[in-house]
Amino acid sequence: QVRLVESGGGLVQPGGSLRLSCAASGTIFNVNVMGWYRQAPGKQREFVTSIDSGDVAHYADSAKGRFTISRDNAKNTIYLQMNSLKPEDTAVYYCNAAIARGRWSTDEDYWGQGTQVTVSY
Repeated sequence: QVRLVESGGGLVQPGGSLRLSCAASGTIFNVNVMGWYRQAPGKQREFVTSIDSGDVAHYADSAKGRFTISRDNAKNTIYLQMNSLKPEDTAVYYCNAAIARGRWSTDEDYWGQGTQVTVSY
């Protein structure tokens, strides 16, 4: 079994900051790409950012310059530092990871349960 557990969501005022965490646990041989997606009410889930095991990161245009993803490979954990938050950042944020459970296994896609981020006065 593999689990992704997110934490760090909450309510913040516009212009404020939040830091999300996502830890992968269970039977893991290798964690490849990890990232964050979000889904606002009435909208489709969208890509926010990702980072591979070599620390190469990609960002959606909406996240560039405000969000920073980082990774601790020893802990199979990623972090999302979100600054200058806007009301339109309000969404459920989901952690995603491509994980191989054995030496000869292919990567499988895993999702966390999601954490709510609300940006409002």
